[in-house]
Amino acid sequence: MSGEGVSVHKTVLLNETIDGLNLRGGAVVLDGTFGGGGHSAEICRRTSKVKIIAVDQDAGAFEKAKSKFENLACDLTFVNANFRNIDHLEAKLPRQGFDGIILDLGLSSDQLENSGRGFSFLKDEPLLMTMKEHPAPEDLTALEVVNRWEEKNLADIIYGYGEEKYARRIARAIVEARDKSEIKTTRELVEIIKSSVPIGYLRGKIHPATRTFQAIRIAVNDELGALKEGLEKSFKVLKKGGRLGVISFHSLEDRIVKNFYRDKKQAKTAILINKKPIIAGLEELKANPRARSAKLRILSRL
Repeated sequence: MSGEGVSVHKTVLLNETIDGLNLRGGAVVLDGTFGGGGHSAEICRRTSKVKIIAVDQDAGAFEKAKSKFENLACDLTFVNANFRNIDHLEAKLPRQGFDGIILDLGLSSDQLENSGRGFSFLKDEPLLMTMKEHPAPEDLTALEVVNRWEEKNLADIIYGYGEEKYARRIARAIVEARDKSEIKTTRELVEIIKSSVPIGYLRGKIHPATRTFQAIRIAVNDELGALKEGLEKSFKVLKKGGRLGVISFHSLEDRIVKNFYRDKKQAKTAILINKKPIIAGLEELKANPRARSAKLRILSRL
């Protein structure tokens, strides 16, 4: 499957997530990061009379994925929002709470390949990197981060959010380049990054722009702030015995999830369903190499 208007996203740790939620017929589920709709569709296949509130801040996500639900008996309500704001969705939230909540923190293949918003360093696109399909004028974009932020702030986020060892060199090169002319596209940014790192780094296992692009995307969307807020609010709307499953893709996210779960366990308000994170098996890794960094953690509210 390919082309515009069709979801091509491969859902990571699909069976492990659904199995871990341990849902029963009539369950009420919050899919806080609907994306390509893979988790929600599988829940619909497996669970009778299930009700799903599907949340995504990319308004186009549902349009691309809705064909997956055409032949499924499923009560699905789509809400265009960030999961950090679920407390503002009171009219759509079940009063009794949720039996299961999923937060898949990965960038969907659709956003990476087809959004045209500059997420991929392999394409030449405008520097946006916002999860919103139609960002408002006041919304932060990668263009502003790259061209307006001070050199020290750039270096700090590239190192802190991207864990990039050449952060200072990259930040300096960005500032020098933008002094000559505004950096407008992903290709321009990639070339600047390449020019600032050692030649040996260009031959590494990962693309030299990977960590910088990750860092800027996290900053633009305040992903770590959204995760901390979203975890607290998700836990509040979880039923007793309900389960929260979170899939993270880099160490910063996983640390936040791990610490949040640990705190709930120590407070005796939750138990951990898996003490160590669940990772993708060999079969999934062969079919979807992007799953290699995925970690799933599940807790149950007491």
